[in-house]
Amino acid sequence: MKACLALLLIALSLPSIARAQDVHVPAGLHADSVDRAMPALARDTLRAYRDDDRQRYLGTLFRLQIAAGQYPQALKSIETLRALRNDPASQPPLYLQYEIHARAKVSQAQSSAPFAQAWRTAFDERFGALEDRVALQAEFALGGYLPRMRGDLDAALAKAVGKDRLPVADAIELIRAWQVHSAYSAFQPLFASALAADDARRYAIDRDTLVRTPDGASIAALIVRPAQASPLPALLTFTIYANDDWAWADAKKAAAYGYAGVVAYSRGKGRSPDAIVPYEHDGADAAAVIDWIAQQPWNDGRVGMYGGSYSGFTQWAALKYRPKALKAIATSATLAPGIDVPMEGGVYLNFMYPWPLYAASNRWLDDARYGDNARWAALNRNWYASGRAHREMPAIDGSANPVFDHWLRHPGYDAWWQALIPQGDAFAGIDIPVLATTGYFDGAQIGVLHYFREHLRHRPDADHTLLIGPYEHFTMQTGVPPQIQGYAPDPAARIDLQVLRLAWFDHVLKGGPKPDVLADRVNWQVMGADAWRHAHTLETMATRTQRLCLVPGATADANTLSPHPQPKAIVTQRVDFSDRSDADWTPSANVINTALDPHAGLVFIGDALPHDTELAGAFEGVLDFTVNKRDVDVAIGVYERNAKGEYLDLAWWLQRASYNADRRQRHLLQAGVPQRLVVDDTRLIGRQLAAGSRIVVTLGVIKQPDRQLNLGSGNAPSDEVIADAGAPLEVHWRGSSCLEFGVRE
Repeated sequence: MKACLALLLIALSLPSIARAQDVHVPAGLHADSVDRAMPALARDTLRAYRDDDRQRYLGTLFRLQIAAGQYPQALKSIETLRALRNDPASQPPLYLQYEIHARAKVSQAQSSAPFAQAWRTAFDERFGALEDRVALQAEFALGGYLPRMRGDLDAALAKAVGKDRLPVADAIELIRAWQVHSAYSAFQPLFASALAADDARRYAIDRDTLVRTPDGASIAALIVRPAQASPLPALLTFTIYANDDWAWADAKKAAAYGYAGVVAYSRGKGRSPDAIVPYEHDGADAAAVIDWIAQQPWNDGRVGMYGGSYSGFTQWAALKYRPKALKAIATSATLAPGIDVPMEGGVYLNFMYPWPLYAASNRWLDDARYGDNARWAALNRNWYASGRAHREMPAIDGSANPVFDHWLRHPGYDAWWQALIPQGDAFAGIDIPVLATTGYFDGAQIGVLHYFREHLRHRPDADHTLLIGPYEHFTMQTGVPPQIQGYAPDPAARIDLQVLRLAWFDHVLKGGPKPDVLADRVNWQVMGADAWRHAHTLETMATRTQRLCLVPGATADANTLSPHPQPKAIVTQRVDFSDRSDADWTPSANVINTALDPHAGLVFIGDALPHDTELAGAFEGVLDFTVNKRDVDVAIGVYERNAKGEYLDLAWWLQRASYNADRRQRHLLQAGVPQRLVVDDTRLIGRQLAAGSRIVVTLGVIKQPDRQLNLGSGNAPSDEVIADAGAPLEVHWRGSSCLEFGVRE
């Protein structure tokens, strides 16, 4: 009796869906009559389906009802589910695409109207009633990739082949795949024209404006603004990335949030007939566009600039000219020419080689050439293996690259680079609010921090707000995914950075509330702690510092991070630049790896942490050494090694030694003479290290196919060939080399 009762209790504890009977598979399901057979399968499944979770039940029920042709019942289920969830009004109505589809089916049955007509009427009524911001979000649910949906359906059908009955769960999976594909196949061909008509009703649109600059050039611009509104502030992005689809999306989003959205292209791009010259004219041209906007009747005399990467640079370039109407900038993943691209620390980065061919070779963008990853990997490999000069990369590639050639003529941060963005005291005059966002994994973090540090150094009271989280260069512009280069961001980090930017503009230009996450000047997400921290300066991110010195270990491959320097201790590193046997090497695409790349160099390992430890802020320090050459390119990597032996990238630093004291001018080293490199202006760290983890530092000499080589001969690295390598480079790192890490307690 007790055994029977126990079995009964176990059965009652299982989800209802698992206790339901199998459902019959209609014969036509395996033939060309799938669409005719599916409603019968849906009706049979409806009779068997149960689920004690009310929201999950309704979310499946409406799909079964649509598949069964029970459209009024499906609409009621969707309505009940929405009431149960009680989502905020700022979000699109849940399953709006299926509601519109079901409404069209009901109308079609009642009036015998063609489905296209019935769907358009339902779309206009329901989508057209949405507030602009909500409609902007809702439109994404009506898009989709039909081949993927078809693939999901085919996979589900394959699981039913040869079966007379299916478990309810399998039947639901199949019906759902069919319902999604069937609905989208019906309405997706109608969506683009319906959305275009809706946009034309909501917005005033100008796709063909040409703005004349004082020197006679033409700047192509696209403008989207609310159709019925008094003069508004404008939000401008100024970019070399001429793509009207991207421009439309950016300008429309600004308009949906109550601004005049303007996207302007660098001269020579889009519909501009002028010559294309990256960087050089963007500041003056952006200022001219701002002046033009301020003269338009739809603008209230105020302009904010926004955008990431190159479009972040153009904001600082415009500030050189201080256009009167520019009232705020919101930069993201912002590059600083000559500081972080095309070189960092004086070291040229090969990923920038194809960029001019992509962005500056025609009026739009050369996606096919830029996306040919095999070509660029082969170029790096062939150049590296050949031993030829870095300057000869275009000849090796077989295609001219005049912009690259021009860059190589300016290896230091000379007057040409300096002319592109504000310098020195010019930062003191920048009195408008600035929002800067970057990521721990963003290559342009150095550029973002350059502007931040220089602005605050010359204007300590500057209204300059920094936000940093576990983001890489593109996620800040496209959205934060569940994984970023193998790292899963904490829930706190999963914020909509574009909406945050617009909320900040609302605060600055419309008097709205300041977003909570921007509570102070410096705002950072602590990886591993699922929390945000706030400080007034970079220096106050940490409450104390921890010194760790690079000293020899018990064995050559296990050097130590010690709190105590050992000035007489030496770790020797040898690099043979004539050995190019590693030409096929490629870097890891992830920030979490099970082993360190040998190219990282010497490895120094800290003690296991006795308790959770939060690292905060930039690291700094000194490297003491002697070298047998006249120059050397150095790379530092900082990692967390967790208890499982996995390495998480925390920060890195690149520096050509001859530019350490002065990035403007090269000062060669004296071979065999003690040298000191100052490690400063580094990337930020924001990470809670778990107890048992270790801090690991790598110290290397740069020798890999994706970066320029500095053979140490004293000649220009762009001109050095393998014959200049001579004897292997030998560095003697002294145990007085120490790094300081910020710790927050």
